[in-house]
Amino acid sequence: MRMMMTVVLVLFGFGMAEDYRPVVIVHGIFDGPKQFSTLSRFITEAHPGTEVEVIDLYDDVSSLHPLWQQVQGFSIALTPIMTRSPAGVHLLCFSQGGLICRALLHTLPHHNVQSFISLSSPQAGQYGDTRFLQWLFPKFMKRNIFHICYNRLGQRVSICDYWNDPHHRERYIVSSSFLALINAERPHASAPGWKENFLRIRKLVLIGGPDDDVITPWQSSHFGFYDGQENIIDMRKQDYYKEDGFGLKTLDSRGGVVLCQRSGVKHTAWHSNYSVFTGCIAPWLT
Repeated sequence: MRMMMTVVLVLFGFGMAEDYRPVVIVHGIFDGPKQFSTLSRFITEAHPGTEVEVIDLYDDVSSLHPLWQQVQGFSIALTPIMTRSPAGVHLLCFSQGGLICRALLHTLPHHNVQSFISLSSPQAGQYGDTRFLQWLFPKFMKRNIFHICYNRLGQRVSICDYWNDPHHRERYIVSSSFLALINAERPHASAPGWKENFLRIRKLVLIGGPDDDVITPWQSSHFGFYDGQENIIDMRKQDYYKEDGFGLKTLDSRGGVVLCQRSGVKHTAWHSNYSVFTGCIAPWLT
């Protein structure tokens, strides 16, 4: 009799079959939906019936478009998904996509995102000679790229929107049209409501590790970054944390920030590593 009752409950959806919130994935630079088939499978196998939407916008070379332009496009794509999901959605965003998603959270006043999972994303900026940078600017070393990035023309290339040269701090603050705004590093830069919008989320999951080989420094994925001598300053010692300009300290104080570090994972392997999924992602997708 007890077994029969259990079967009936499952069949009719009374408590035994859990409904999972939709998961929206935003890809990184030079990526597109095809790179996230493995991650999508991990999610649906762990949580059967979950709607997984990898937004098909600004793929591959188009990912070099200015980030505010991309934010506008992703906003249009995300809004109807949230509208049909009154219980909320989860945002899972990789690399450059993590910055796009954070800008979305700041600028969408009525979003219903529950968990924002930032998967190896340069949340505090990028400063390193990675292969992507060498492809874009083959004649420039990292110490010279600020000449390109910190002007109006350079800010029309996505990677320049989060280029953070610790040796040219003042120029970064003045010239950055994206990262300095969403990190509230420029006085009075954030629009009214941005902080409150960001704080609508329940969890911010920051995933990264020392063997990433692209995000430089890798601690940027945890909101850490270089000082002027290229020493790493942890998230909680950063000015934007201490001043709580965009809500990071408030979110952390209420237990909403999760740091997940994994060694031995290269940048392009984060979204296909099952251990990363089970340990850093799956617990926050309920």
